[in-house]
Amino acid sequence: MRLFIAEKPSVAKAIAGELGISGKGDGYIQCGNTLLTWCFGHMLVLAEPDEYTPDDLPRGKSGKKFWRVEELPIIPKTWLLKPKAEAQKQLAVIGKLLKKAEVIVNAGDPDREGQLLVDEVLEHFQNSKPVRRFWVSAQDAVSIKRGLEALKDNAAFHGWAEAARGRQQADWLMGMNLSRAFTLRAQRGGSRTLLTVGRVQTPTLALVVARDRDIEAFKPVPFHTIKAVVQHAHGSFSAAWKAKEEQVGLDSEGRLVDTALADALVAAVKNQAGHIVAYKQEAKKQNQPLAFALSDITALASSKLGYSAEDTLKACQALYETHKLTSYPRTDCAYLPNSQHADAPHILEAIKHVNPELAELVDGADPRIQSKTWDDSKVSAHHGIVPTMHKANKANLNERERNIYEFIVRAYVAQFYPLHEYMQTTVGLEIAGENFAASGKRVMRNGWREVYTVLEEETANNPTQALPPIRQGDAITCTEAIRRDAKTKPPPRFTEGTLIRAMENIHKFVNDAEHKKMLREGDGIGTAATRATIISELKRRGFLSLKGKQLISTTLGRSAVDALPDLVKSPVLTALNERMLKGIEQGTANFAEFVSKQEAFIREQVALANDGAVSERASVSALYKCTACASGLVRRASKNKKGHHWWGCSHFPACKQSYFDLKGQPDYSSGRNGPSKQP
Repeated sequence: MRLFIAEKPSVAKAIAGELGISGKGDGYIQCGNTLLTWCFGHMLVLAEPDEYTPDDLPRGKSGKKFWRVEELPIIPKTWLLKPKAEAQKQLAVIGKLLKKAEVIVNAGDPDREGQLLVDEVLEHFQNSKPVRRFWVSAQDAVSIKRGLEALKDNAAFHGWAEAARGRQQADWLMGMNLSRAFTLRAQRGGSRTLLTVGRVQTPTLALVVARDRDIEAFKPVPFHTIKAVVQHAHGSFSAAWKAKEEQVGLDSEGRLVDTALADALVAAVKNQAGHIVAYKQEAKKQNQPLAFALSDITALASSKLGYSAEDTLKACQALYETHKLTSYPRTDCAYLPNSQHADAPHILEAIKHVNPELAELVDGADPRIQSKTWDDSKVSAHHGIVPTMHKANKANLNERERNIYEFIVRAYVAQFYPLHEYMQTTVGLEIAGENFAASGKRVMRNGWREVYTVLEEETANNPTQALPPIRQGDAITCTEAIRRDAKTKPPPRFTEGTLIRAMENIHKFVNDAEHKKMLREGDGIGTAATRATIISELKRRGFLSLKGKQLISTTLGRSAVDALPDLVKSPVLTALNERMLKGIEQGTANFAEFVSKQEAFIREQVALANDGAVSERASVSALYKCTACASGLVRRASKNKKGHHWWGCSHFPACKQSYFDLKGQPDYSSGRNGPSKQP
């Protein structure tokens, strides 16, 4: 008997639909001699820190042990995985089916987590039977059939599971240890703030905080530009003034800041004759846009429609999983395998069936065209998001899903239109001894741009003009000269789309020259599968807020960043870790070495957070005791009143008793319990 273990029920049902359902049981589907069962995402989770600390530690009302400096860092020698409470029943089903099976098929999603969540279930039951891997990038019938015909050895994907395990343990080590260590340090200073630290979350928050502060500290610099309206024998056009090499009146960035000089230049060239000193015309071609990676479609949906990263991911996931109209969405690749090019006629036919309003566009496509999107050398386990051959009813899509689907469809159809061709013209002019430049563009063949009904943002932001026929040496006259006043602009606020772009290409957002050298293009923090969730979590925790499309760091978010050392909030270390995780995935890096580096980093940062805690514990009074629990008291400086002090129990947070200071002694009559203001 063969047993498929899918990541979720919908995947098991899709596979069963192709195999032919012959029966159903509690938690599984039967297809002849094949059974299909499923997980609900991760069925097992790493144990809480309380599982690794002494049992005699005091506990709070919730039953959890109090956080104590003495227990840190918590670094498990043997990692414990615990079944989720809600997964117990289904795990029992899987366990019984595994005993009957002769061959098991891992049908997790085609990513690290999908690999690990099934593998760890097999490890939980100490499976020793042969395991195959079902790996598909779409849930339509054709993709599933192909996947069933091409099952692979599960061992070939061991690196994927190890990378997911490394990510899991690194996140646990940082989150559990550093959140505790820096929260306890803040408490020793009188704060009651919970400082949550995340391996990817914290550097992401720090990016937004740094951008917001750059904007707030920005001082606009006024400058001038000069535009000339030029008359040629064959027509008029506009040109922009260009500074000479030794031009006076410029700032360090080459901007004209001298107003009097700008006015003098306007007066000097207006109504003056000139001539064309340079003329260059080039035929240019623009390739079709690549297919979408998740970050691409997230950025587009954020910019055009104001969708959050999580909203876009949910829509993409529904199109893939529920409607089966598009391929696997959690991809960081925008290229397609050459083998899929032969599917183009069938996919275009399906697009036309699902989108009859696009029939004319689809009919204009030529499936023989093979754009640069098809490139085996740039495809790994995942490829760009594309439509499938499935012919679903588009009426079942909600508005957000329809909009995202149309983006994906148009990007695919555009691959089968010719290149966009245009003539690029650049002109150099001299008027009254001053240099001017003009450029123009004349479309020769619209090509793939026919697929898009709205001009690209790049076109809207860079308007072009049609230039009359010109030759070098031609005479011209400046009929008008205009001074335009402008101010430098601060960097833009992050949106969810642009923040994901920053997370994906972190090297562009690191200012330190030495750190920049350590990074390379493609180094990122988080993965395509996790970035939207990280941003959502930062919003949920109140570290980030939304103002329209813009992400703004809150006071709480800034305080959290300010309370942490540079290494913890720097994206560089996180990006280098992600590079190593990719190496583990591909078999070029070592899992044990990665975890060892994480442990060393945690020990170092915990020691830094605990710096001063030893001396503080040494100052616990042997004379003055807490009236609530008899522990020694600690005399602390008041944050609210300079020169004043107060006494607190050294057994905080297990005991929250505190007292006013009376001439260097605790005033026991003022005793209070709880997180009230300092005495």
